[in-house]
Amino acid sequence: MQTEQKAGRFSLIPSLPALPRRRLLAACALAFGLTGLAAAPGQAGTLTIESWRVDDLPLWQEVLIPAFQRSNPGITVKFSPTAPTEYDSSLAARMAGGTAGDLVACRPFDVSLSLYNKGHLEKLDGKPGMEFFAPAAKAAWQTDDGKDTFCMPMASVIHGFFYNTKIFKELNLEPPKTEAEFFKLLDTVKANGKYAPLAMGTSEQWESHQVLFTSIGPNYWKGEEGRKALIAGKAKFTDPQFVAAWEYEAKLGKYLPKGASAQTYSDSQNMFALGKGAVYPAGSWDIAYFNGKMDFAAFPPPVPKNGDACYISDHNDIGMGINKKSKNKDDAYKFLAWLGSQEFADLYTNKVTGFFSLSNHLISVKDPIAKQMMGWRKNCASTIRVNSQILNRGTPSMENEMWNVNAQVLNGKMSPQDAAAKIQAGFAKWYKPQQ
Repeated sequence: MQTEQKAGRFSLIPSLPALPRRRLLAACALAFGLTGLAAAPGQAGTLTIESWRVDDLPLWQEVLIPAFQRSNPGITVKFSPTAPTEYDSSLAARMAGGTAGDLVACRPFDVSLSLYNKGHLEKLDGKPGMEFFAPAAKAAWQTDDGKDTFCMPMASVIHGFFYNTKIFKELNLEPPKTEAEFFKLLDTVKANGKYAPLAMGTSEQWESHQVLFTSIGPNYWKGEEGRKALIAGKAKFTDPQFVAAWEYEAKLGKYLPKGASAQTYSDSQNMFALGKGAVYPAGSWDIAYFNGKMDFAAFPPPVPKNGDACYISDHNDIGMGINKKSKNKDDAYKFLAWLGSQEFADLYTNKVTGFFSLSNHLISVKDPIAKQMMGWRKNCASTIRVNSQILNRGTPSMENEMWNVNAQVLNGKMSPQDAAAKIQAGFAKWYKPQQ
């Protein structure tokens, strides 16, 4: 997650002088080309990129597009983002109307799968650049049977915990490796009374699930093993390994700040940035927000017992596909091949701090916290958010229910057993392997 902002619209040429028609058109074309924002998609030599990442506009205009053009002169590329909350519906409408851009930033799993199933995205298997991605990296942009890949993986985000290094030094604390060590640490902070042990609120609910539960849970259900067992109908949310994750979460709820149920995501960010909280349940996307504001470091989710295997939520977040109706597919495939390159992997990972390339290229990560979090991949097995693949397709929405039950568990309003039962009951209503 990052702070959302809308790109402002502005007039490129406030008042045009009386120029000959040919010179006028040339002037307009030059002005639009320099901004990287204009013109209809699909023209020869021109590519338009659709995306929800409005904040990345300067990055694309000033860094990524010029880097591509150095090795691909003559191809004009325009990054044309839509506000995140409007992107999915707006893109679907433009796809249906034949007005979408040539290249499309892909959400993971069902949203992009729907576009592919409707015939809007190209099949990318075997295309240049795709060879640099392992099967697990491509899973978020494949059909359920894994036979068709329709978006090139770009980046993932990693979950864990940030901690205030000054507070840790003051209270003589060390990053915990086990659940017992974590609770001892939180008890020490709570007893001191000066700081919130966990700088987190539950007002918006999504953090309870997407940031915390899907971060701590994989150590209990063994990452991909447990996630895939749910899909196969071989495990239920009421099984001990899933209930244990909610029990752990319930214990963590005792260390939230006073008034946590009314505390928003931005409130939590401010609390941690101002030095009022010792530990912050985080996603790697938060790194950029805290950089320059405070001294902090990170630790992965502590394992239940010493010697247990560790798992991290290394969630596929963004990919790139090609509009099947693009009139400039040759250039679109050239651009996609570049997205699969070492150059792009290095630029994106180091310029969009906290978003990690999903390619198998070796990358030297410059940001110390990002480097620390990416390093967890060496010792911990990666998994994705437990309900992100297939499990969100039915009614009731598992994503919405997960937000609610995890917030209630943290607030002490719902028991771990009741949370598990509610999620399982909703799941079994529509998913045949669970019936």
